[in-house]
This record gives sequence, structure tokens and C-alpha cells, in this order.
Amino acid sequence: MGDLSDVQRDRIVDAHLAGASVTKMATLLGVSRAAVSRVMTTYTNHGRTLSTKRTSGRKPKLSERDRHTLKGIVSINHTSTAAPVTTELHIHLEDRFHKNSLMRASQIQHSW
Repeated sequence: MGDLSDVQRDRIVDAHLAGASVTKMATLLGVSRAAVSRVMTTYTNHGRTLSTKRTSGRKPKLSERDRHTLKGIVSINHTSTAAPVTTELHIHLEDRFHKNSLMRASQIQHSW
């Protein structure tokens, strides 16, 4: 895995989480399928790509639930570009946010 840059590894992980195939990722990045497979396996087993880069400690933007939603959107719209997929994801995230806010507001009102 030393022959791949941090950026390439990050792109492989992002594509893997979005449901892209090993062959497609290898073709797009111009690397071997074996290299892509090693990165995906390492990420799946260890949660990292063995990069020397340290993270800031900031929490990820997407939760596991959000990632699951994203995978579902991508599997349904697998030929779409990033823009419609992003729009669809934002709609799902906003719906959940509004529902949670409404539930919290109703709980606060009932506690008085």
C-alpha cells in the first residue's frame, strides 16, 4: 500500500463506502485491482488505511445511519452524478433533523 498516496487511499475508501466496485475504482485511479482491494480490506478490518496522517480528532460528518442512507441512495441511483445524490442525502438529513426537533419540542412542552 506504500505506492498509493493518502489522497488515493481516501478516494478509494469514499468510493467503497458509496458502493463502487473494485474494478471501477482501479480504472478511475489508474492503479491495480489488488491495491484497491488491499485498501478496502484494511479499512474494513481496521477502520483506517494505514496512513501516517493523523486525524484532527473531529467527529465524522456522517454517522453510520447517514452512511447507510447514502448507500441506499447510491444503490437506487447508481448512474446518477454526485449532485442529485447529494441533494437526496440532504433531504433525508433535513427530514430527520426536523422530526427530532419536533419531538424534542413536544417533550419540553409536556414536561411543564
